[in-house]
Amino acid sequence: MTKLTIDASMENFTGRFAISAAMTHSGSKLIPGGYSRNSFNFGPHAVFVDTGQGAYIETVDGHRLLDLNNNFTVNVLGHNHPAITSALQEAIPSGISFGNPSTAEAELARILIDRIPSVDKVQFSCSATESCMSAIRVARAYTGKTKIAKFEGGYHGFSDPLHMSSHTYPDHDHGTASDPKAVPDSGGIPAEDVGNIVLLTQNDRIGCERILRAHADDVACLIVELQSGAGGLVVLDQDFVEELRALTTELGIVLVFDETISLRAGLGGLQGVYGVIPDLTVMGKIIGGGLPLGALGGSAEVMSVLEDGQVTISGTHHGHKLSLIAGAACMRAMDAAAFEKLNRHSGRVMSELNDWSRSRMSPFVVYGKGFSHMAYGYMKEPGLEIRTHRDYSRKLDGEKTQICSLELANRGFFPVHRGEFSLSAPMTDDDISSFIATLKDIVVELES
Repeated sequence: MTKLTIDASMENFTGRFAISAAMTHSGSKLIPGGYSRNSFNFGPHAVFVDTGQGAYIETVDGHRLLDLNNNFTVNVLGHNHPAITSALQEAIPSGISFGNPSTAEAELARILIDRIPSVDKVQFSCSATESCMSAIRVARAYTGKTKIAKFEGGYHGFSDPLHMSSHTYPDHDHGTASDPKAVPDSGGIPAEDVGNIVLLTQNDRIGCERILRAHADDVACLIVELQSGAGGLVVLDQDFVEELRALTTELGIVLVFDETISLRAGLGGLQGVYGVIPDLTVMGKIIGGGLPLGALGGSAEVMSVLEDGQVTISGTHHGHKLSLIAGAACMRAMDAAAFEKLNRHSGRVMSELNDWSRSRMSPFVVYGKGFSHMAYGYMKEPGLEIRTHRDYSRKLDGEKTQICSLELANRGFFPVHRGEFSLSAPMTDDDISSFIATLKDIVVELES
């Protein structure tokens, strides 16, 4: 058995997806980087997709892949789900875009309000990035304060005020773990936006309390991913989240849960699993049924600033008819039984792979809160855990994790290149078995 190397895996990938590479090169003459979403780069380029059906995608290169990316967790029902496509086909003949409100808006709002205990009222936008921006404006108006507290490794969209310290870079001064410094994730972000960020470290109970108390008079809100995504998957401890709730209440800081990804954890989102009630909740991804849609929900008291004239938020496509109709169809299909099936599959992936890995004293691990968005990683030694964003550089073997991602793509699976994956409702027991077996094969070959 030949031991896997990054060079061999990359060579196999570039050969297997050569048409995608050519399309990237051709597209770069018209679009910077070849396409408008470079976060889909997988190795040297993205994989172009021709069609999708159920749990699978067909690439332009002629390969059928089990989709473990699902548009970064959007497609919880997989591709071309009949409930969504039929709802859209029925709606399109009556008109696509009006600007005027439609009955679908209240329908989807009612579904979200009924499911999420913290949400009394909802306002829709085109994306979770926009709804994070809305959350900041609402919190600032409600409190009369300006600064934003967030966690290092937390991603809340690409807006200037929030696109900070989602990642750490070797050539930047990020401060210490106990006193992290905010660093822009992109050029073009003004220094005054950096100055408005109060940065915290995940699961650092003592440090978070010290920093929040020191800045309490200036901090309007704390925005939190209970399980982070784009900045690397980190799960917050139960008691840590409970203490954040108590502390923000005491200090008059609006607590915002960004459930853009984690709403797929269950009927009540991940906050329902934790049993902690925030003041505001940002929603996205699955609530649009595959179409662009974001939402901000929260208590009637905090959301009142959107009704009394203090805060104005409006966009041409906010509350777009088709997005709302697709979203309502998706959320109706995602009933308790659908979530139970997804979480059963998730539990199986985690338990079978981790039990197997521990039995052979392997550093490979699958981690997460236990719902259908998880991560895999090859640690530098067995037994290590990811508890903060900085643990990725300290504990993760990045090259071997990248080999796992490339080899999954080479063998018929499409995860998130950085080592994350999400399941979809159409996946079968056989799909899950195949994924588990393939990852085992890859790890064995890595360790041969």
